[in-house]
Amino acid sequence: MPLALLALAIGAFGIGTTEFVIMGLLPEVASDYGVSIPTAGFLVTGYALGVVFGAPLMTVLGTKVTRKRMLMLLMGLFIVGNLLSALAPAFSVMLAGRVVASLAHGAFFGIGSVVAADLVAPHKKAGAIAMMFTGLTVANVVGVPLGTLVGQSVGWRVTFAVVAVLGVVGLAGVAKLVPDVPKAEGVRLRHELAAFKNVQVLLAMAMTVLGFGGVFAAITYIAPMMTHVAGFADGSVTWLLVLFGLGMVGGNLVGGRFADRALMPMLYISLGALAVVLALFTLTADNKIASAVTIFLIGALGFATVPPLQKRVLDHAHGAPTLASAVNIGAFNLGNALSAWLGGVVIAAGFGYTAPNWVGAALAAAALVLALVSAALERRDGAPGEAVAGSTPVEQPVEQPAAVAHR
Repeated sequence: MPLALLALAIGAFGIGTTEFVIMGLLPEVASDYGVSIPTAGFLVTGYALGVVFGAPLMTVLGTKVTRKRMLMLLMGLFIVGNLLSALAPAFSVMLAGRVVASLAHGAFFGIGSVVAADLVAPHKKAGAIAMMFTGLTVANVVGVPLGTLVGQSVGWRVTFAVVAVLGVVGLAGVAKLVPDVPKAEGVRLRHELAAFKNVQVLLAMAMTVLGFGGVFAAITYIAPMMTHVAGFADGSVTWLLVLFGLGMVGGNLVGGRFADRALMPMLYISLGALAVVLALFTLTADNKIASAVTIFLIGALGFATVPPLQKRVLDHAHGAPTLASAVNIGAFNLGNALSAWLGGVVIAAGFGYTAPNWVGAALAAAALVLALVSAALERRDGAPGEAVAGSTPVEQPVEQPAAVAHR
């Protein structure tokens, strides 16, 4: 794997830390600002919606610069957003800081996925994407638990200040290691938009919304669920997040490995198992050992879907994949926002802290149905990799990066 993937993983580590650490700190933030847990959950929803809208917006704004320069600008925006969150005097200001940081998220992973895939041979693309996302998953093993521990010990503001420093490290890594590949000739915004005429691209994004949304329905409220239902102490949330992160790391690597061999079967297995495990979480949540195992499995099965879903979008939006790739990252976070909101709704309605698990199970099951529909349409219409509707060969240039690992 090219060394440039390490730089992308470093940036992903910082972004992953700020995205997920808030879940372990919701009670502290809610108490500090005097708001309810469901209201504090808007810090998750707001971040996710910022990714949804920021992914296409920042990608379009970055069409005039090289991908490396855009990645650096995005890391700068990420740093500013986390500093604003760390210094926020009111809940509304912190929410604004979360949104500012989130604007960098979707475009970074979207552009980074394209860069990662272009650096390796075709049969290694999903593995390269998974390698970049390893930074995001490792953040949940190291960054998020440490951030939660720091936030619970010395204050959540310190956590976000440290995350801003991680952003500086990520910026330096991109500047040093990512090759400055010239922009491809012949690709314009209209070519990028043409990818959305492909029904398979849209189905993959819908699977992303529903499948990963199932994960967040449960994990957004993991702190109150585990302390009020399972009976864990507040400090135990840190180690439960480590388990979730370990599951993410393993699931991401397995998903990347098998997506290069059998992409759709990988999706069937991971989405189906995820729906079952989320439904069972309603029953296992009141047992410490069973709930800990379930949290690990949710992380593993949820992130096993990430490389295949991202690769599926790239496969069907080939020739002009940057915007579609970024929008699919936004789709992950649209699922996060939808499920976090729905989870808050069922809790506020009095169904208890385990009710979001049923929401997650329903979302994951719906994603599995879409995967089956997508495969049926593909068998009817032809194999992946066909030209995007409305495009021509001129509109599908092949980029030649400066440094390709397999040469």
